[in-house]
Amino acid sequence: MSTLLATDGLTNNAGEQGSVHPVSMSDVIEQDIRDGWKAELGLTFTQRGDKTVLKHRTQKGPLAIQRPLYPDGTTCHTYLLHPPGGVVGGDTLDINVTVDKQAHALITTPGATKFYRSNSKYARQTQTLAVKSGARLEWFPQENIFFPHAHTRLDTQIHLDKDAQFWGWEMHCFGRPALQEGFSHGHLIGKTEIFVDGQRILTEGLNFNGGNNLMINKGMLSYPLAATLYIKTDDIQLLELVQSLLCSRTSQAQKVAGNPRYVLGASQIESLLVVRALGHWSEDLIDVFSEVWRMTRTHLTDSTPDNPRIWAT
Repeated sequence: MSTLLATDGLTNNAGEQGSVHPVSMSDVIEQDIRDGWKAELGLTFTQRGDKTVLKHRTQKGPLAIQRPLYPDGTTCHTYLLHPPGGVVGGDTLDINVTVDKQAHALITTPGATKFYRSNSKYARQTQTLAVKSGARLEWFPQENIFFPHAHTRLDTQIHLDKDAQFWGWEMHCFGRPALQEGFSHGHLIGKTEIFVDGQRILTEGLNFNGGNNLMINKGMLSYPLAATLYIKTDDIQLLELVQSLLCSRTSQAQKVAGNPRYVLGASQIESLLVVRALGHWSEDLIDVFSEVWRMTRTHLTDSTPDNPRIWAT
C-alpha cells in the first residue's frame, strides 16, 4: 500500500518494505495526466497593415476560439472556448500565444474555467504568452473556480520584449462562495513568471492546501477570491494615478458581513505595475480591474478601450 504526502514539491512513496523514496510532485502530476484528456491551442497574431489578424492557429482537443472581432477596427479580439465547460483530474490545457511585432490583440473567455473535484488526481494548465517589439497583448481570461477536492497545477510564463505593451490578469476563486462553500480539501500548485528581454523580473508562487486555516484567514483574509493585474510600464506617475483610483474605489465599497466588499493595493516592481485584490465576487474584481485597464491604457496610448461585450452577457 502506498501513500503520497506533499512536502516542498516532493512526495513520499512508502513501499511494501517500509522504505521511503522521494517522488517529485512533477512525477506525480505527469503520471496523473498520462492518459487524461489533452487540449492544446496555439495562436499567432500579426500586423497586416490596416489591422491585426490571426496568422496561425494550431488546435488539438477541446480548445477553440470564436471568430475574431474588431470593435475598434484594428485590435483583434479573440474569445477562448473550452466546450466541456470544466476541467477534471487527468486533463491538460496547454495554451500558447504569440503577438508579433506591432500587432495588437485582446484575449478573454466567455465564462469562468471550472476545476472540478477529483479523487486526488491532478489536472494541469500551462499558458505561455510572448509579446514582441512594439506589440500589445491584453490578456483577460475570466476567473478560475476551484471546487473543493480539486487538484490542479497552474503554470504561466509571460515573455515580453522591452518595448512591448502588456495588460494581463489572473483571478482565482477558491470554492463556491455563492453556495457558502470554501476550498476545504484539495491542492493547488503552480507559478506565474514574467520575463522582459529574457530577464525574469517576477515570480509568483501558488501552493494552497484545502482547509489550510493560516492561508484562508491570514493569507486570504477570509475572502474567497484573489486576483492580480499586471501592467508593463516604467511610468511612476501611472502608479500614483492607479493608487488614487483604488483608494477611491475602496472608500466607496460596500461592506459584506461587516468586511469591505474588496481589498485593493498596487505596487511597482521594476517595469511592472502590479495591482492586487481580494474580494467576494468576481464581478466586483473584473469591474475594478477593467477600470484600471481603461484608465492606464488611455494614459499610455491616448486611446480608451471599451470592455469586451462578452463580459456583459
